[in-house]
Amino acid sequence: MQTLLFIFGTRPEAVKMTPLIKECEKYPNDFNVKIAVTGQHREMLDQVLEFFKITPDYDLNLMKPNQTLFDVTADALRGMNDIIDEVKPDLIIVQGDTTTVFTGALAGYYKKVKVAHLEAGLRTGDKYSPFPEEMNRILTGHIADYHWAPTEQARKNLIIEGIKDENIHVVQNTVIDALFLGLDLIKEQGDTKYQEFFKDIDFSKKVVLVTAHRRESFGEPFENICNAIKELSTQHQDVEFVYPVHLNPNVREVVYRILSNIPNVHLLEPLDYPYMLWIMNRAYIVLTDSGGIQEEAPALGKPVLVLRNDTERPEGITAGTAKLVGTDKEKIFEETNTLLNNTEAYDKMAHAVNPYGDGKASARIVELLKQ
Repeated sequence: MQTLLFIFGTRPEAVKMTPLIKECEKYPNDFNVKIAVTGQHREMLDQVLEFFKITPDYDLNLMKPNQTLFDVTADALRGMNDIIDEVKPDLIIVQGDTTTVFTGALAGYYKKVKVAHLEAGLRTGDKYSPFPEEMNRILTGHIADYHWAPTEQARKNLIIEGIKDENIHVVQNTVIDALFLGLDLIKEQGDTKYQEFFKDIDFSKKVVLVTAHRRESFGEPFENICNAIKELSTQHQDVEFVYPVHLNPNVREVVYRILSNIPNVHLLEPLDYPYMLWIMNRAYIVLTDSGGIQEEAPALGKPVLVLRNDTERPEGITAGTAKLVGTDKEKIFEETNTLLNNTEAYDKMAHAVNPYGDGKASARIVELLKQ
C-alpha cells in the first residue's frame, strides 16, 4: 500500500485535487490517502472542501491579515516539516502554481520524499507574469520526480527545461473532472437555491460573466478592463454583466468606483465554487484573467476572452476556444462586441474542441500510481 500525502491550500488547488483524491479513495487496498491543507485561501478553500465533502487530516491554518509571500512561504515550510515526519508518505502530490505548491515540493525534497506535480509544465516564459506563480511552477518542476502534464505543449515545455521524458505523463487536466463532478452534485441537489441567489439577474437575456483580479493588472490596466465593461454595458443594455468581485482592495476600489449603479452590471461578492459553476453554465461569454476558468468555460461551450497579455494556457488560444485580449480597453470592447453581435464568430468559438480534457484525467493518474 502506498501512502499518498496531498498538499494544497487554495481554492483552485482544492478543486483540481478533489477528483484525484476521490479516485484514489476508491482503492483502499492500494492507497492510504492523507490530506494536508495550508489554508492559504481560508474561506475560499473551506467552501470547496465542504461542497465536495473532503476532510483534511492536517490543517496549518496559516492565513493571517496582511500576510506577505515571505510569511506564507516560511510558515508553510515549517508546518510541513512535522506533517511529513508523522505521515511518512511514499509520495507527496502538489497541484499547480501557488506558494503552497512550491513549499510542499520543497519540503518533500528536504525530507527526501518523492514528489508528483499535477498540472505540470505550464509556462508563459516571463517569470514575473503571472507573479509569483510562474516561478513557483518552474521551481516545483525541477524538484518533482513525476510530472502529470495536462497537454502535449506542457510536456514539451518540461523537456525544453531538461526534464526527462520518461518522468512526464500527459493525463489532461483534472479541472474538467471536477467540473463534471460538481455539475452532477448540483443536479442531485436541485438548483432552487441557485435560482434564488441569482434572482436579480434576467436569464432571458445574454449573460456576460466577468472575473478579473490578477495583481499584474493593478492600476491602469484594471481601470481599462472596468471602463471597457462600462462601455459595453451602455451599448448593450439588453445584456446582463455579472462580476463576482475579488476581496483584494486593489480590485474592489476600481471596480466599485467605475461599475457601481449601472442597472445591467451586477457586482457580487466572491462566489463559492458551485455557484460559480452554475452561473458559468448559464453565461453566454466569459471575460476572465483566471487560469482555471480558461479551461472550465470551453468545456461548457462558452467562448473565453482572456484579460491578460500572455497566458500559460496557450492551447485554448490555438484551439479557438479562447482569445487573448489583454487589458486594452478598445480590444476588450471590440472582441466582446463581436461575440455579442456576430453569431458566426460566436459559434466558431463555442463549438471549438476543448483541449484540456475529457473528465478522465484522475483515472489515468491512478493507473500510473498503481504501476
